[in-house]
Amino acid sequence: MDKLKNGGFYTLKFFITPEELKGLLQLFEQRQVQFHHTNAARTEHDLSQVYEAYQTFYQYYVTGEQRNDVRPFFIYSISVAFDRESSGFFVRNEGVSFPYHGHWAEDELPCIMLSFPKGVQVNLEDEKGKYYIYEDIRGHKPLTYALFDEIRDSIKKMTKPLRFSVHDTDAMKEQKPSVRISQDAMHDLSQSWIFNKYGLVIHGK
Repeated sequence: MDKLKNGGFYTLKFFITPEELKGLLQLFEQRQVQFHHTNAARTEHDLSQVYEAYQTFYQYYVTGEQRNDVRPFFIYSISVAFDRESSGFFVRNEGVSFPYHGHWAEDELPCIMLSFPKGVQVNLEDEKGKYYIYEDIRGHKPLTYALFDEIRDSIKKMTKPLRFSVHDTDAMKEQKPSVRISQDAMHDLSQSWIFNKYGLVIHGK
């Protein structure tokens, strides 16, 4: 088993439409997967509730007029149970910062980050006492990693890197965040209040 210096995470940041997310959720339907909020009660949501939560998050950013209500969150821990292993991964909304006339804009573009730990902590003991190491999770949780990899590949197939330009001090400057976006989401975002507010120009439409 490969030893790792630290845990770390496999990650993928993306932005897709609610209908495209519905296709991803169908991949979870075939497995024993549970979505939990990260609150103290660990409230469980079924797939329709997860879809509705994402739809609310998505619509906040792609509408033409900026709303003054509280910005919605999309954060879940995803528990996976197979015959021989139980594990999980994590999804949460993140912001994509960008400069605006020499300063950071007060708003951020939306994205979702999917993450899965690279290592699993293994507790050991020798003559010096107790300690732990990280071993490659692909050896400990192969079925869970395979599901994560399937989800990640599905997202990559429907998206491409997000590229857009912002107003710098004297010219338009291209931004290359580590975020992937689908064609439909790119179209919606290009007509949103945040693009209008800052005069952003999306590439690849």
